[in-house]
Amino acid sequence: MHIRSLNSFSLKIVICGLTVPTFLLLGLPAMAHHPFGGDTPVTIIEGFLSGIGHPVIGLDHLAFVITAGLLATTFNRGLFIPVAFVLASLAGTIIHLLNVNLPMTEFVISLSVLGFGLLLAMKDSLPGRAVIVLAGMAGLFHGYAYGEAVVGAGMPSLLAYLIGFSTIQMVISSGIYLAVKKLVNRDDDVKPLNLRFVGLVLSGIGVTLLSNLFLG
Repeated sequence: MHIRSLNSFSLKIVICGLTVPTFLLLGLPAMAHHPFGGDTPVTIIEGFLSGIGHPVIGLDHLAFVITAGLLATTFNRGLFIPVAFVLASLAGTIIHLLNVNLPMTEFVISLSVLGFGLLLAMKDSLPGRAVIVLAGMAGLFHGYAYGEAVVGAGMPSLLAYLIGFSTIQMVISSGIYLAVKKLVNRDDDVKPLNLRFVGLVLSGIGVTLLSNLFLG
């Protein structure tokens, strides 16, 4: 009993640590989605740092990566969810650089945060394979947005950028996955209430992002 109470308390600490900073950042003025304020990275170092910074400074991307990591804990082999997202985001960046248009990118990105937050909040979610497919579809649009930062970049800085954003997304999502897995009773066949609550919080962030798109 004491162990389960401690795990529940620890999980609440992890959840607060993930969500409170996100809400604080949402209150800040709009920022560039990467560290160089819109300038195309020229060197390998700039490309790598820009790749690391884009998914973190971009609150829509960060919220989705966090949600994907949390949602992964509720499925067997759940890490395939963030893996599918990261691989698809690479493809999305390449699509952008090939001048293939993906419509309503920001809308779909914001909608993906809302949708995955709701999946986390639901007691019974979609089958794991369906969530993996949806994560891949979301990754195409997130990656397409990432591509804007490296239009016209040379191949070395471009490759460093791809490595940067792929690495940081996997580190964040898998780190969250491993941390929460240690705290959640693996014998439970339903999502812990704490995870469902944070799903509502993250879906609220999705609503905020969508509102900002429509209201400016």
